[in-house]
Amino acid sequence: MLQQVPVPEDHAGQKVRPRPQVVPDVDVEAGRIAAVRRYDILDTPPDGAFDRVAAMASRLFDVPVATVTIVDSDRIWFKATHGLEGVAEIGRDPGLCGSAVLRDDALVIPDTLLDEVACGNPLVTGPMGVRFYAAAPITTRDGHRLGTVNILDTKPRSITEDDIATLADLAAIVMDELELRLAALDALRHEQERRLAESWHAEIEHERAEAERRAREQAEKDKAAIATFASTLQRTLLPPALPVVPGLELACHYRTASVHDVGGDFYDVFPLVGGRWAFFLGDVCGKGAEAAVVTSLTRYTLRAAAQIDPDPTAVLGSLNAALLADVSAGSRFCTAIFGLLTPSTEPDGFSVTLATGGHPPAYHLRPDEGGEVWVKAVRPKGGMLIGAFPSAPFAQVTFRLAPGEGLLLYTDGLTEARTKGGDMLGEEGLTAFLHQRTTPVSATVLVDDTASLLESLPDGAGDDVAVLALSVPTCDNLPDQAVSATAHTAAAPEPTGQQR
Repeated sequence: MLQQVPVPEDHAGQKVRPRPQVVPDVDVEAGRIAAVRRYDILDTPPDGAFDRVAAMASRLFDVPVATVTIVDSDRIWFKATHGLEGVAEIGRDPGLCGSAVLRDDALVIPDTLLDEVACGNPLVTGPMGVRFYAAAPITTRDGHRLGTVNILDTKPRSITEDDIATLADLAAIVMDELELRLAALDALRHEQERRLAESWHAEIEHERAEAERRAREQAEKDKAAIATFASTLQRTLLPPALPVVPGLELACHYRTASVHDVGGDFYDVFPLVGGRWAFFLGDVCGKGAEAAVVTSLTRYTLRAAAQIDPDPTAVLGSLNAALLADVSAGSRFCTAIFGLLTPSTEPDGFSVTLATGGHPPAYHLRPDEGGEVWVKAVRPKGGMLIGAFPSAPFAQVTFRLAPGEGLLLYTDGLTEARTKGGDMLGEEGLTAFLHQRTTPVSATVLVDDTASLLESLPDGAGDDVAVLALSVPTCDNLPDQAVSATAHTAAAPEPTGQQR
């Protein structure tokens, strides 16, 4: 049974609840320190995998501070921090991490000022003023506790047994990452020793390639162990809120096919220098924890690459190189559309440069002279899958998005949805649906109608669906607040599988 320190009812009297201080067994502590040395993690540079765990813990528990720590013989070293910048290590004083690492189960302190051991810790008495602390030990397969995953708050609080189980799951994820890292280090050390002992003959290169292949295969097998945490990861990959873009109306829709799988669809809109804006939408191959890793890498890479060179084909090229180089992506690839918006001054509207990498076409909607909606598939010729080939080409096209016009981007879960006759909706069905729009085109109405279309189908969408729409309002069709009004919708199936 997990032990918690209850918050006393008499806060006004500041009664301190005693908690026995655990003294480490000399032999157990020696074995623990040897395990810390074996994983060779102390004083290593920041690592995105551990940073994501700290950020995930902060979001899951809605706390300002979350950390991943390794407890050395005389210090507590922070491998990852969220909300505690500038702190690399602290002394191994009893109270918080120093106590948590000595336990087999989680340590939860609802109010540190009322805990006899924790109340004197520098994080409690210092400027930070920690009032709540919970930690789960990072435990090796042979039972040694290397450190802890911690959540901290500046006000007292309590958590449930399910919350404690989730915190323990995060600690297990950290341990899986440490095991993967250790396997890679062992393979690298073995290869270095072999290269020192043998000549630079061609056989050495062959053996090195074989060792790397075996290491990659083993890493993939080890990663399968973290697939059980997909439900936790799902909550961390919700689509971002859309920004306010002057002169543009935005709307989006996101629906996962199952609450039990991590979806791989993604999209975003963000500013660039010079008043320009970038947007993208895509789909990572597969589902689950590994797809979530690639989705996170893809979003970060697209944003970072666009700040360096916003040319859409260059951005997709950078993503292609990143997916091929990152071992954590494995053999995963994705499709994506990346666009660059440049505001026009005379007349109003935007210049749009759109690049594609193996993704279904976008659709450009605009009124014609008869008041009907003209629909054109924007399909740059070329553009291969992203992350599949080192020299994959990408194609782009530039066109104008004028007042009253709109642009629709979507993932293939929309066109692969089945109609009442059992056939896929397909591009022809989607084109026919878009022709039914009225003028002027509104991003919000377009997305709402698309969501209604999916709900009207017998089985809904069999795959994840992401939809992103952009439109330029006319002078007589401005949104309620301003021309830059933004709409955002997100949806997921109910646990029973029924649609909204």
